[in-house]
Amino acid sequence: MGFFSEIKDDVVGFVRDPTDEQKALFAAVVVMMIADRALWWIDFPFVVRTTAAVGVGFAGLFVASYLLTGQFVPPDGDADDGDEPEEYVDEMDP
Repeated sequence: MGFFSEIKDDVVGFVRDPTDEQKALFAAVVVMMIADRALWWIDFPFVVRTTAAVGVGFAGLFVASYLLTGQFVPPDGDADDGDEPEEYVDEMDP
């Protein structure tokens, strides 16, 4: 039952104390759903509607990320010249 208990723990963690990334992704999903329904009322074709909704959700992800963190994209750890202290450490960056 390890798989289902991990899923349960993730859902409980998301509901009780979501991270900034989870908040931004949730906002993007909500924006995509709203955009999809708005384009459905205008009667756009399915492919156009879903593609546009994903694009709007992607833009919503950037806006939510900016509102939560104060910056659009975390700076790349390899882009700086090494003179300045590193302000953001990406745990997924090798």
